[in-house]
Amino acid sequence: MNTRTSRSPLIVLLLVATILASPASWVAQSKPQKGTPPTESGKKNQRPTPMSEEEKKKLEEEKKRLEEEKNAVIDPDVEKVESNIVLIDAVVLNKKTGQIIGGLKKGNFAIFENGVKQDLTSFATPESPITVSLVVEFSKWTEVFGSAQGGYFEPGTSEVIKPVAYFLSRFIKPPNDYASVIAFDIRPTPITDFTNDPARLNQTVDILVRNRPAFRETNLFDALKFALVGGMGDSVILENSEKEKAMYGGMVDVKSKRRAIILVASGIDTFSKINYDQARRVIQEAGVPIYIISTGNLFYKRYEPYMAATDGLIGQPGRLTFLQAQNTMNTFAKESGGVHFPMTFEGEIPGYLNSINALLRSQYSLAYDLPEKHEPGKKYKIEVKVDVDGDGTFDDKNFVVQHRPFYSTPKPDDKDNKKK
Repeated sequence: MNTRTSRSPLIVLLLVATILASPASWVAQSKPQKGTPPTESGKKNQRPTPMSEEEKKKLEEEKKRLEEEKNAVIDPDVEKVESNIVLIDAVVLNKKTGQIIGGLKKGNFAIFENGVKQDLTSFATPESPITVSLVVEFSKWTEVFGSAQGGYFEPGTSEVIKPVAYFLSRFIKPPNDYASVIAFDIRPTPITDFTNDPARLNQTVDILVRNRPAFRETNLFDALKFALVGGMGDSVILENSEKEKAMYGGMVDVKSKRRAIILVASGIDTFSKINYDQARRVIQEAGVPIYIISTGNLFYKRYEPYMAATDGLIGQPGRLTFLQAQNTMNTFAKESGGVHFPMTFEGEIPGYLNSINALLRSQYSLAYDLPEKHEPGKKYKIEVKVDVDGDGTFDDKNFVVQHRPFYSTPKPDDKDNKKK
């Protein structure tokens, strides 16, 4: 009798638990359904009322937006950068001292394409306004690589990204200079579109420093393509847009005499939609100099003796991956006409930033009309010569002109070229 009594509460509890754990639809069906009172027309269900003109307009706008978003999916094929002129950003340096040479005029320069001299149709001095995009790798590996010197309590965002971002807010000089900021991990995300507002740039710093990366993937090639030619991506964070996705215009759409990208990244690419060769072609066709501060070397120099030759099973990069990243960064900088700064200590950052500042402020913007007979998909060697003293002789022995080495014409839009 006592046994039966003691088991009763247990059975009740089991029954209650079973009912609570049952699907909501089962519970709803087990309850008696109350009849819906008839409407004035005598029908059980109310007919939908006609939409107002405002509701119809919103519905049409939403359909249009969804259709645009559907058709604007990022194509893994390389975007074509088409132009009737070839733009070249050039910096003149003394070979022996590395001193930047300023005060030159249009007549001091000459451009050769495949050995043939071209007529300069446009020339801008270093006093022209500057437009830059700061592209920063913001992944979990960023935290690891950037904290190689500072340790766990000084994460990479504080050690590397913070000083670079603050430099940008001081570097941009309103009202004519502009800057945008793009952070990337598995995909590129615009933090702010082009702005010359110091307060807005400081907001981007706060966002990057306050938040922690969510992924460890670093799709470098996709991020560079996005920064250069634009595409459909996440909406700009500081614009507080209600839309999740929006079209972003890249650097090639910027109508500025002097343009540049400042890239802060490890040089490692995880699984971008485009490959290395396609990324190079985008850079070559865009003609925008890329100034690079690579964080991978910071980690590699300290831990290289402890690394395996190849990547580990959990994704830990090996020595070959870091060496490949360095070569990638060297190539991107050289083929864009920029400079690569392989960082080994955080203390080198101010010097790098001052060098980038000086180089950007000393760029001469040159341009020549694109000859009509250009074979699609072919690279044309570009050489810029300078006559500093104006005596009619090029000063190749004493001075060097830093610029992109060639111009690459877009390939035709055929199926064979879209296989990669």
